[in-house]
Amino acid sequence: MTEGSRVVPAVHGRRPIERDPPAELELAANLKQRHDQLALRELYGHHVHGESDRDAVMRRAIWRALARSFGDGVRVGRGALFVHPETFEIGGGVVIGDQVIIQGRFDGTCVIGDGVWIGSQSYFDARDLVIGEQVGWGPGAKVLGSEHTGLPADVPIIATDLAIGPVRIGAWADIGVNAVILPGVTVGKGAIVGAGAVVTQDVEPFSVVAGVPARLLRRRDQVAADRPS
Repeated sequence: MTEGSRVVPAVHGRRPIERDPPAELELAANLKQRHDQLALRELYGHHVHGESDRDAVMRRAIWRALARSFGDGVRVGRGALFVHPETFEIGGGVVIGDQVIIQGRFDGTCVIGDGVWIGSQSYFDARDLVIGEQVGWGPGAKVLGSEHTGLPADVPIIATDLAIGPVRIGAWADIGVNAVILPGVTVGKGAIVGAGAVVTQDVEPFSVVAGVPARLLRRRDQVAADRPS
């Protein structure tokens, strides 16, 4: 630690997941029964940027009504946006920060495990994405779940087919501010990805990587083993 730094207890990672009140569950169920997806998205527009408690409740209720599954104790920040939320499976205690964008695909998979914390202005190309439990996701970090093949070469690249690569983020991992995870990458359990890293290859569990492209710096489990008891 540098001079002047201090250590304080974690807050989100130690907070128990509280059950949502029955009235909120009933609200989501009624919204789902009374409105189709288009109407729910239009209704969301009235609350997406609101700062009141009512706006926060409505954001949660609409996400719950649209998603494949949605846990207790989720917080949805202001300006958080979605595409194809019917493919989302969101666990309990998840925090979705302000201005987060989760872009699913109509036939895709987007799973966010219990206790995940997602910092503001993060972006997820969630075509085939699974994030394990208790993952910390730094503000502005991104997942790219697909890329254009670039073939054939006689048409614009944007007109070529998309290759979708599954992205898997293991439980307990921590993704640094403005990091980028590329298609087909698996970040192992308990791994740390440094701020601004561009991850082009799989990251071993309990390892620390950083840089562009990201490279191994050390292993967390070895550091723990070497620490005096």
